[in-house]
Amino acid sequence: MARRPTNPRDAAEAAFKAATTKAPERVREAVAIPGRREQVTLRVDSEVLEWFQEEGPGWQDRMADALRKAAGK
Repeated sequence: MARRPTNPRDAAEAAFKAATTKAPERVREAVAIPGRREQVTLRVDSEVLEWFQEEGPGWQDRMADALRKAAGK
């Protein structure tokens, strides 16, 4: 019976690998928040933008409502 059943080099490499390998980082999944808004850049025709802005403040909400309706939501 051998005194050392494993190859010392293989054992050293395995120990080094175990000591230097980082644990995988946990990926956080985005939590779905109802009504959450996301900032985007969107190019629209100037006359479309002017039409929504004619009624004053709240034009972004009106535009979002029109897009939601067009998307069937």
